[in-house]
Amino acid sequence: MHYMRRDELATITRLRPHRRTSGQTPPALADRSARLAIVHDWCPNFRGGERVLARICKLFPNAEVFTLFDFLPKDIKEQYFHDVAFHSSVANRLPLVQKYYRSLFFLCPFLIEQFDVTGYDAVISSSAAFARGVLTRPDQPHLCYVHSPIRYAWDEQFSYLAQGRLGFGPKGLLFRYMLHNLRTWDTRTAHGPDLMLANSSYVRSRIQRIYGREAEVVFPPVALDELEFIACKDDYYVTASFLAPYKRTDLVIRAFNEMPSRRLVVVGEGQQSQSLRGMASSNVSFTGYLPRQEYVRTVARAQAMVFAGCEDFGIALAEAQACGTPLIVFGRGGARDIVQPFGEAEHPTGILFGIQSVESLKEAIHIFEQNQPAIKSQACRSNADRFSEGRFDLAILKALAVAQAAHFRR
Repeated sequence: MHYMRRDELATITRLRPHRRTSGQTPPALADRSARLAIVHDWCPNFRGGERVLARICKLFPNAEVFTLFDFLPKDIKEQYFHDVAFHSSVANRLPLVQKYYRSLFFLCPFLIEQFDVTGYDAVISSSAAFARGVLTRPDQPHLCYVHSPIRYAWDEQFSYLAQGRLGFGPKGLLFRYMLHNLRTWDTRTAHGPDLMLANSSYVRSRIQRIYGREAEVVFPPVALDELEFIACKDDYYVTASFLAPYKRTDLVIRAFNEMPSRRLVVVGEGQQSQSLRGMASSNVSFTGYLPRQEYVRTVARAQAMVFAGCEDFGIALAEAQACGTPLIVFGRGGARDIVQPFGEAEHPTGILFGIQSVESLKEAIHIFEQNQPAIKSQACRSNADRFSEGRFDLAILKALAVAQAAHFRR
């Protein structure tokens, strides 16, 4: 694998190793042949976090994965995790656990601490919740790639409680108390890793505010070679995500309900699938889950991808850019790292709107249509080069070397 492209090296120059001691110099890049434990919260399906996990496994062929719950299909394992050993928690064997594993969040800190990773050369945790809390040796390098601090335990607590209709009755109070305990555990384990990486500037700011730690931004890897570039677009818009409340697909559908002359294609399944189908007008169609190749073609042919949620990064947005598809997205969260906004950038790749409302989204679509010639497909594709897999590989190898250097100098 070739790692020395100048533009990719430039993305990691801020990750400096510790000062040399005793005349010895730590390595610039980590050893890819090292035996690593990679700890990932859970693997319910193959989405953004699991794509990051797969790339790290490819980077370190001797790595083994530890995850609380593993529901990945065999074909996904064969394609992305060939010959990778997976270790799951005892709770993974509970009857029908795939239907209620998220409700076991209060047990997850205990379960993650039962993984014995002390025999490995180093640990990389891929964490949006619990993986960072794995128990390591005092002399064992630990690099943490943070997808997000625990959303539902911190700034999103009240919206999650509202969605679950958990007020201040007995059940609501119990959940609030469990979330309080989770925040205590989360804060206590925040200083375990030697180094933290954030998947976006937005997550970096949350890490600073919640944990009081600095983190470097390393964007998730986008498989550019898998993504078809199409400059000639069809006449529809697309939105694609897991259909959960915080993705705000409902807002996108309501906006298109009020614009019957425009077509919207909704890609994905999730807990809101039935209710969203029930509220949609005839100009809104649903594809459900699509195989990878068909998904890429659907996104690549759309005149724009529309997204109204606040993502920590939003790998689907970066993939859309790689397909040459402009973005019309809520201007908060990881989207600000992805989009080159119209009206600000020399080569714009999309529109950011500032308020999560139907009117704000409709206005953004109107601005896009008025200025569509200025937002070129080739500019979108070029913008996506910043998220290449090679750039991600270099950053991880450099960061793990930094984490190892923290022990090297002791």
